[in-house]
Amino acid sequence: MSTKLTLSIDETVIKEAKEYAQKTGRSVSQLVESYLKAITSPTKKKKSKLPPHLKKWHGAFKTEDTRDYKEIVSEAIWEKHNP
Repeated sequence: MSTKLTLSIDETVIKEAKEYAQKTGRSVSQLVESYLKAITSPTKKKKSKLPPHLKKWHGAFKTEDTRDYKEIVSEAIWEKHNP
């Protein structure tokens, strides 16, 4: 169900939005709706902070250690280079 919405937007922005909408074959309403959906929808997949070579191992091992992997790696590097 569509509902009307009144917005106050700078004239230049409106002009550019209309030009963009025309180039892409959509309406300004469709652009605004897709933007609002994008910013209000929960992300489907959280971006992993793990580097790619570690992603494949994510969840493969269980541990009681609740520290962030960066903290664990930093500690290991410190211990290796400062015996």
